[in-house]
Amino acid sequence: MKTRKGYKVYPLTKAQKFHFYYLEFCPKKEVLNIGTSLTIAVELDWEVLKQSIYKAYERCEAMRLRLAQDKDGTWYQYVVDREEREIEFVDFTDVSMEEAERTMESWTQVPFEHKDSPLNRIVMIRMPDGHNGIYFLADHLSMDAQSLICFMKDIIELYCSVQYENVPYPSDMTSYLEQLQKDLAYEAGCRAKDRDTEFFHKLIESSEPIYNGLDGDELEKQRARSKNKKLRAIVNVSDSVDSALDIFHLEEEPTKRLMEFCEKYHVSLATLLLMGLRTYFQKVNGNDDVSINSAIARRATLQEKKCGGTRIHSFPLRTILSRDKTFLEGIYEVRDRQNELFRHANFDPVEYFAYRSKTYPTDPGCTYEPMSLTYQPLTLREKGLERLGDIHYKTKWYPNGATTQAMYLTVMHRPDDNGLDFNFEHQVKAVSREKLEYLYYYLCRIMFRGIEDPEQTIGEIIDAV
Repeated sequence: MKTRKGYKVYPLTKAQKFHFYYLEFCPKKEVLNIGTSLTIAVELDWEVLKQSIYKAYERCEAMRLRLAQDKDGTWYQYVVDREEREIEFVDFTDVSMEEAERTMESWTQVPFEHKDSPLNRIVMIRMPDGHNGIYFLADHLSMDAQSLICFMKDIIELYCSVQYENVPYPSDMTSYLEQLQKDLAYEAGCRAKDRDTEFFHKLIESSEPIYNGLDGDELEKQRARSKNKKLRAIVNVSDSVDSALDIFHLEEEPTKRLMEFCEKYHVSLATLLLMGLRTYFQKVNGNDDVSINSAIARRATLQEKKCGGTRIHSFPLRTILSRDKTFLEGIYEVRDRQNELFRHANFDPVEYFAYRSKTYPTDPGCTYEPMSLTYQPLTLREKGLERLGDIHYKTKWYPNGATTQAMYLTVMHRPDDNGLDFNFEHQVKAVSREKLEYLYYYLCRIMFRGIEDPEQTIGEIIDAV
């Protein structure tokens, strides 16, 4: 049995290898960093908080993950027994909020040492505005947004179970290593993998997608430059991975209307968002055929929800919807396509794109998708803090300063009012804030006009907005 420092080692999963795949081409290794803070408008017992953090480490194997390389350069992983690092404490009360946030943003832009080193960092923070809490930085090779939120909720509940009456001790996390072995067994070969491979190969072979851009004329410009009128894919990234994070806020009341529509028609908010986005691209490009990369968390079971780690796979969600279809028919078509992807989501995304490139040869770096979408339904509001009455708390995400994609949209609920934040991470040289404002404006107009009268046709909505 192969070991490292006395611990059994395991291969990387396809989700982890996907991150290494684009890390190889990115000059800024902080591209894998996820930085966030959670602060509460109460005085904290820092010793109890520190012990809660240590206990949370103890309960979550994925937070004790380490990576190593063999002599051939192959990466593998193992989990150490305990985390004994000193938990840092930083008092920001003598500086402005802007300076405190700039400092945490700078922390987020320092890449991790991958070899035999911790893949996360926690700092207890006292903020200038009277809030107190934690800053949390994780490497995407060890965590995704859902596991990060799950871990932070565990710290909160552990702390609250000590400090407050009637707050129960949280239920156990599940084993990262047990889930890892299930994933590796699938990847080694099984009937489910065969079915997934057959599904995606048939899907890819059905027909070639077409690129739809933010402005609507990118593909035609590239066709003119290349003198190829049949071109259907383009390079949509810039020569710089430097990124910015622009956030647009949707208030509580309109967010509630979107959620009520989804509940009434039994669809997810991710479905409504994808319908809104694809309709925008249909409007500005004139194509019924639209593809958008959709991130899938792969956390359907309780084991998967609470095991930590990184489990996101991303696949293009392609819909071909004529203008005479109703908005509701479009919604259900998007939902059906999502459900197909969910059923086969354990398939390797790198293999997906490799097979598509083989089926429809394009120049290196070309894509059919203008952007990626992640909807994050899991919020800190659901457990722990809502039991504490009206105590105010807030979260903030910090940009790592790099992305290999032209544009990535993450939609999340705010903790204070459950409204939506639209977080656009984008390459500065590829997409401007002005273009994002334009997209966000029309996305909202399309969604709200659609939910007001879902029997309108897509064409009527496009013409009206």
